[in-house]
Amino acid sequence: MNTSVGDIEQQLKQGDLSLFADAFSYHRPRLWQIVHFRLSDQVRARVDADDVLQEVYLDAEKRLTHYVEGDFPSLFLWLRLVTGQTLSRVHRRHLATESRSARRESSPREGTLGGDTSLCLSRRFVAHLTSPSQVAVKGELIAEIQRALQGMSEIDREVVALRHFEELTNSEVATELGITSKAASIRYVRALERLRSVLEKIETP
Repeated sequence: MNTSVGDIEQQLKQGDLSLFADAFSYHRPRLWQIVHFRLSDQVRARVDADDVLQEVYLDAEKRLTHYVEGDFPSLFLWLRLVTGQTLSRVHRRHLATESRSARRESSPREGTLGGDTSLCLSRRFVAHLTSPSQVAVKGELIAEIQRALQGMSEIDREVVALRHFEELTNSEVATELGITSKAASIRYVRALERLRSVLEKIETP
């Protein structure tokens, strides 16, 4: 592709909607990270991140004029918004067949990208633990991480989620949360420091 992604997005913003597929392909790996992080474990047994991304693409394509005519910081952040709305619909659709208790536990809160951020964080932090000895303590570590996360403010938990697992830049985190880049950076460092003792247990063989 000789044209840079910046040029493609500029032409897209000017109304050349035929370039959307190229622009989406560029951002797809980052969107996959978001879906992978936010997708409920219950729903993950039925659909995977690639399935959800296909729906995201179709949803975004249908609503592309919203981006073109709107005032969004970037195409990626607009696609992240669409991704969150698609994820919420996917969760509602699949969890509607679960019991009331399962829905209470896992159904996403309206307006979020996948529900309980602390639950997503705690599960993803320990997802790589696969040996028998590690699996034996995984539940305990999840509970310990959740206790540490619950001691933080909601915005600090979101900073960790956005930086550590969704892999947003510091400036993108600041834009999404409506805070300054300096504040976003300070919150991220502070949150990781609070999690340090628990994370050291995870890293220990």
